[in-house]
Amino acid sequence: MSSGTEVARVGPVERRPPPFGGLSLPVFVIEVRRLLRNRRTVAFTLVLPVVFFLIFGLNKAYASQRAGSGNVSAFIMISMALYGCVVATTGSGATVSLERAAGWSRQLRVTPLTPLAYILIKMATALVLGFFADVIVYAVGIATGQPSMPVHVWALSAVVVWLGSLIFGAFGLFMGYLLPSDNVMQVMGFVLWLVSFGGGLFVPLSQFPEAVRQGAKFTPLYGLNQIVHVGLNSTPFDWTWVLNVLAWLAIFVGGAAWRFRKDTARV
Repeated sequence: MSSGTEVARVGPVERRPPPFGGLSLPVFVIEVRRLLRNRRTVAFTLVLPVVFFLIFGLNKAYASQRAGSGNVSAFIMISMALYGCVVATTGSGATVSLERAAGWSRQLRVTPLTPLAYILIKMATALVLGFFADVIVYAVGIATGQPSMPVHVWALSAVVVWLGSLIFGAFGLFMGYLLPSDNVMQVMGFVLWLVSFGGGLFVPLSQFPEAVRQGAKFTPLYGLNQIVHVGLNSTPFDWTWVLNVLAWLAIFVGGAAWRFRKDTARV
């Protein structure tokens, strides 16, 4: 410059990755608000398990028919609460297919949010809806007065049902990235029915042939279904149930992260 003043050269600013891959409370709050804004989905996931419990769980004979430390009505209530949480968390995760169609993946591409952090946020968001599904079924069970089991089993089963459904939040994400938005919910509904029957959620596996019972041990809902009922049943705890849950959780989280990378790479 003519004034002789030297202008300092400024190099490119180094962008430091955010801690925890971008995992933060504000992002979580935004995702929860976006989820609860879909009132139709919220209403469906909260009403369906209650209706199933009222239809299948309030048979008068079930009040006197024992099931371990409780009665059959309590057993069915736990099953329907689990199904409600599974539907809620899966549906919440699968909404990512609609977000992709709306161009949300393009926005995520320019953020420092890592695939794993995004998957964890979406799974935690799914647990919010799963919590309400769980609480409502148990509240209806208490209101009817028919389910009977020890107090600690009420509390323990409710918590395990809720936290265990986390695996299907990852499952919904995986399917949401894998399937097109126009038919993802129809496919998910059919798959959940198959998984529920395969895991013994609707019909006890003891009523099936031995080959079916052995094959059911490898389905995604088998281990979780056994764990949520363990406080009610007299069956000894089996650590292979936990292995089943962890294996499917790893598969679904890994699949969701893989599809997230591919999706954001091409948009």
